[in-house]
Amino acid sequence: MYPQSRHPVPLQPGQSFKFTVLETLDRIKEEFQFLQAQYHSLKLECEKLASEKTEMQRHYIMYYEMSYGLNIEMHKQYLRVPETCKRRDGDKEREREEK
Repeated sequence: MYPQSRHPVPLQPGQSFKFTVLETLDRIKEEFQFLQAQYHSLKLECEKLASEKTEMQRHYIMYYEMSYGLNIEMHKQYLRVPETCKRRDGDKEREREEK
């Protein structure tokens, strides 16, 4: 509950457990400032992570689109293979006929 840099001071002999209103307010103010600083740093970290997440999603979409495009091209080439083989076979037959 207390800021990490501040530890409660042990009571001296004869010192009472009662704190004055000003001491209590000062302690509350310090704790509030500590919590505000923590909140601010966590908020910055959260914004940084959100930004990185967005960037990672953009990269994922870009790689997905590239992969999809390559897959389509490979499929087109695969479909052209029988057509190319038929042309080659036809060319070979014509060469044989000419000889």
